[in-house]
Amino acid sequence: MSNSEKRIWAPWRIDYILGSRPHSCPFCSIEAGSASPESLVLAVQEHTHVILNRFPYSGCHILVCPHRHVANLEDLSDAEYGQLMTLVRASTAAIKSVCNPQGLNVGINLGAAAGAGIEEHLHFHVVPRWSGDTNFMTAVGDTRVMSQDLEHAWNMLRPVFEPLDLL
Repeated sequence: MSNSEKRIWAPWRIDYILGSRPHSCPFCSIEAGSASPESLVLAVQEHTHVILNRFPYSGCHILVCPHRHVANLEDLSDAEYGQLMTLVRASTAAIKSVCNPQGLNVGINLGAAAGAGIEEHLHFHVVPRWSGDTNFMTAVGDTRVMSQDLEHAWNMLRPVFEPLDLL
């Protein structure tokens, strides 16, 4: 490293890099009554649940998932699909009301080639966005700057998700 180069330290990332990966699907272990800052669960319904993304792209990045372990939208029952989409819609409204974002990314990555990190259990991403939230750090430094920790995000979001927690 030359004298002009700078290092950016992100030592908390080593837990993710070296950490053991669960043998079971992290989305399948969600149970009614499990909402807490530790579990990152915001709401649980009959067929679906909402959790904070443990490795977010921005503060308050959430995931909306069916309980059942399925990889494809066409594998969902009509009831599961309906509740999933209803909860995605409610989640966008909840994030808008609390985070006041200038925009939202809402999407699903089906399959590894599409960018799915956990391809065997489909899930929607709802990501609040602000102008300038992706800056030179991501493009040049291959580093993401997070301005909010998960516990703070959970404490902000849980009050608006609590009415959606039907079980």
